[in-house]
Amino acid sequence: MDKFFIHGGAHLRGTVSISGSKNSSLPILAATLLTRERCVIHRVPDLSDIRYMLEILRYLGADVSFSAGTVTVEARKVGWEAPYDLVRRMRASVCVLGPILARCGRSKVSLPGGCVIGDRPIDLHLRGLEALGTRITLSKGYVVAETSALTGTRLSLRGPHGSTVLGTDNVMMAACLARGTTIIEDAALEPEVADLARFLRAMGARIHGEGTGCLEIEGVEELHGAEHTVISDRIEAGTFAVAAAIVRGEILLENAPSEHMGSIIEALRQAGASVEEEKNGLRVQAGDPLRPFRLRTGTYPGFPTDMQAQFCALAVTVPGRSEIADEVFPNRFMHISELKRMGAHIDLRGNVAVIDGIPRLSGAPVMASDLRASAALVLAGLQAENTTTVSRVYHIDRGYERIDAKLRAVGANIERRP
Repeated sequence: MDKFFIHGGAHLRGTVSISGSKNSSLPILAATLLTRERCVIHRVPDLSDIRYMLEILRYLGADVSFSAGTVTVEARKVGWEAPYDLVRRMRASVCVLGPILARCGRSKVSLPGGCVIGDRPIDLHLRGLEALGTRITLSKGYVVAETSALTGTRLSLRGPHGSTVLGTDNVMMAACLARGTTIIEDAALEPEVADLARFLRAMGARIHGEGTGCLEIEGVEELHGAEHTVISDRIEAGTFAVAAAIVRGEILLENAPSEHMGSIIEALRQAGASVEEEKNGLRVQAGDPLRPFRLRTGTYPGFPTDMQAQFCALAVTVPGRSEIADEVFPNRFMHISELKRMGAHIDLRGNVAVIDGIPRLSGAPVMASDLRASAALVLAGLQAENTTTVSRVYHIDRGYERIDAKLRAVGANIERRP
């Protein structure tokens, strides 16, 4: 099991190329199960989560190749069961449920695993599929779904903390092969959902309204193969933007999707960082003093919960009191205890982290608990005195492509050791 050793204090300056979006790639790869024909997906990041998804596709019977960021899938035959040993590794694997159901008329998918960041039920997925005419039972940790014919209808996917992204993906994919028209109200607005919709349209789906919260899908008899290029990863771009700010450096984020990063850019500017759009990306630079800030996560276009931990790491080095509330996953604060080991002054009050900034953190052995928490600990280590050791970095490999190499390229003193 690998560890990162980070020797803090290095000044970061240079260019980081932002990879394709993990959260776009995973449902797009699942959507290739909807057709017997060959699909080619470009700019797929080389991540452990991606390779888990490719394992699932192969298990289900698809021919899969992955080279130099391009995945080719040909699913001439599709099995209908995705077992626990594969699905337990990541939550996004549940998005094969809708495509298998639409293609085979039945599906049996293990309840998903992934990061431990609080309760993330899939009841909205199941409610949406039931509305399309699916009989669903839960048995021994599996979702068993069966239908004689998916039928279009009007349904809502709003939950207690807003719309569901993967639920919208699942229902939209199933609805593409349903009879009649499906109207999804309270659909997720995230750009990754819109990216999936564009891929499905390239396959022959009839979808309108992505990005508006109301999706209209007119079912077709079959879909065909297609070629698609995945959008850039806004969370990776945001993480490297915080890296520039936390060490008071300057980084050009090449291929950063600025049109999808409004709330992140606003938060950086609120903290006193400079963010400027250039022809080939975003330039982020910061100097002392930065300013304390207040953030509250929300569904897109609100501030993303996937950036909450990284901004906690930034806030601990900003003079004054900052407050960060997570309204999406109220229990997603496992990184706080590790930041405290590095000297951070943080008081967790329910779902609000109250952070009193200090001049500099102190390097310490810390342990990653989930994907974004591990990124926050790496960011903290960049600023800290002495050496920070981050254990269980397999979490960060789930969502960041070669983060250590990219940081070294802009001046960070970080090494990976077994």
